[in-house]
Amino acid sequence: MTLSTYTNEDKVLLAVDCIIFGFDKEDLKILLIKRDFEPEKGKWSLIGGFLKKEENLDEAAIRILHHLTGLHNIYMEQLYTFSKVDRDPAERTLSTAYYALIDIANHDQEIIKPDSCQWFNLKNTPKLIFDHDKMVEKAIARLRRRALSKPIGFELLPEKFTMRQLQKLYEVIMDKKLDKRNFINKFNSLDILIKLEEKDMTSSKKGAFLFKFDENKYKRKVEEGFNFKI
Repeated sequence: MTLSTYTNEDKVLLAVDCIIFGFDKEDLKILLIKRDFEPEKGKWSLIGGFLKKEENLDEAAIRILHHLTGLHNIYMEQLYTFSKVDRDPAERTLSTAYYALIDIANHDQEIIKPDSCQWFNLKNTPKLIFDHDKMVEKAIARLRRRALSKPIGFELLPEKFTMRQLQKLYEVIMDKKLDKRNFINKFNSLDILIKLEEKDMTSSKKGAFLFKFDENKYKRKVEEGFNFKI
């Protein structure tokens, strides 16, 4: 097939949109940006941009995220490609969505556009442009499935955390209250935690022991998967 064969084919734009989930020890949040161009100027949007000719999708997602927020070196996973014909009123545009997981405390200082970027609690997000709400719904569904088949927390929690913080993370992801004893027993059975001698003394006089993930065992569980019913 010669290059000239493509001249009769339709040309479409390919956008990349990033769904950034962050955890602040109590709530799961999403990072949104106020759009500064038409259409839908001034409305809340996911972090997004367009693929350039010299890039692959992963490279575009990394570039767009860093350019608009300053964030870098964070976990991102390709989610889904949205291709509804009229999804963007300006021009025929497909969008490949990525989702990322970060610990807000470790990355919030990197954000370079505090006036246009803002964290929102997942239960109190504003209406988003185009089909971005559907992207967020699909990302949440993926995150919940992943929480039941692979460990979640390495990217969302600080290096040292309490068991309560870990349980709270799973509760906000699954959107339900979990039995403390049952959760601790099931998570301990995964054998990916290291109990430290240190305590977090902010929650009570007695304090709570701090834990950290065994990175090698954690990565093996990510590769192998498991069935974590909670």
